[in-house]
Amino acid sequence: MKIAETVTFGGSGLDRHAGLRRDAAGLAEALVQGRVLPVWRGKPMMDGARLVWVPAGHPVLALAGPPVFLGVDDGVPRFAADLSDWSPEAGADAPDAGFFDASVQRHPALGGGEGFVELRGVMTDLTPREAELVATAKAVLQWHRSHGFCSACGAKSNSAVGGWQRSCPACGTQHFPRTDPVVIMLVTQGNSVLLGRSPAWPEGMFSLLAGFVEPGETLEAAVRREVLEETGVPCGAVTYLASQPWPFPASLMIGARTEALGREIRIDPEELEQALWLTREELVAAFAGLHPVVRPARNGSIAHFILSNWLADRLD
Repeated sequence: MKIAETVTFGGSGLDRHAGLRRDAAGLAEALVQGRVLPVWRGKPMMDGARLVWVPAGHPVLALAGPPVFLGVDDGVPRFAADLSDWSPEAGADAPDAGFFDASVQRHPALGGGEGFVELRGVMTDLTPREAELVATAKAVLQWHRSHGFCSACGAKSNSAVGGWQRSCPACGTQHFPRTDPVVIMLVTQGNSVLLGRSPAWPEGMFSLLAGFVEPGETLEAAVRREVLEETGVPCGAVTYLASQPWPFPASLMIGARTEALGREIRIDPEELEQALWLTREELVAAFAGLHPVVRPARNGSIAHFILSNWLADRLD
């Protein structure tokens, strides 16, 4: 797709300045000159539709962990810091359980409209550069939160190399941020597309089929296996469409297209609650909010991106 990188969280040309990560003195100077994005339990701090950046010595960062260097944006070094150890005051909004957290947590060190918000709800409001920065920040900070101990010996590891590595002081093992590859498939046959829904999703929401790539497996094989396992539909040739970093918590969504070799659906109830074929005309109605059953995937997701471009005949 010629427009592949226009997907939300797509590449914006951020200078990640990887050479600076191992320069401790240079990083310290960059931190003084730069700005830091506070992130609380995966939720970035925002004020309306803009990210909130603060200087390194700001009181809001009092309980923050080691900063992660994101890169240089228009000459300004950008960092992110995890504030997950901070607890909102009594009476403040508590995080909502479920598919989407609509709560907003406000820090007493900031007295305006700033607050920690669910990224899914604001991702389409961000500029491409802001989206790349916050996706990187969320994914790497989550990796630090979930990988605090050495997988080789069990000792507590330390953040290193500007946040792009964890080092074990006990056995010397080095650990690096991980990204989990996930295939997401536009499965078509003629004028119809195959959609499915998970039981945990909001009522009526359907999306493209997707699944993790297994060790020793090609992307093409993963596409065919996942569709067959989830719906019983065999597929033929597979072609690449687009990719999207998806920091929920740390996936790389790899969009692909394949033609179904049959239409009979036999769902795996452990994977899907329902699957169905939808014609282009029915999908247009779903996107317009007029379909009696189907609601499309959230705007900003690669599923929404691929389906909307399929409807507009912009896939190549």
